[in-house]
Amino acid sequence: MIRVPLSVRWRDLDAFNHVNNSKFLSYLEEARLRWMVTLPGHGMDDHVAPVVAAAHLNYRRPIEWPNELDVELFVERLGTTSLSIGHRIVGANDPGALYCDGNVVLVWIHRETGQPAALPEPVRSACSAG
Repeated sequence: MIRVPLSVRWRDLDAFNHVNNSKFLSYLEEARLRWMVTLPGHGMDDHVAPVVAAAHLNYRRPIEWPNELDVELFVERLGTTSLSIGHRIVGANDPGALYCDGNVVLVWIHRETGQPAALPEPVRSACSAG
């Protein structure tokens, strides 16, 4: 789907001088949003929008500062109302340095009712391409 370069920021560190585990989710969110803005309507419209239904992260090793990262997103499963996005956070200068992997499940819902909605066609097309 996309590979997003990100810089580790000093403010991402915790008391142990490595990136706090909660920041990994922020890195994944940033990569997803950068992918979604490439879609017509950003993958939503006045009636439907995606929400995060689940997040699974395997923390493989600490990320230290300074560091440059690549967040890789790929389609893991394409459903009727949901999309499972696999992810990897790796070193930009050392792709063999795997910091995190796992997946995030997005479900499209009707904005008014909160009920599941069909995946928008631009999302389905982008996930099926290539």
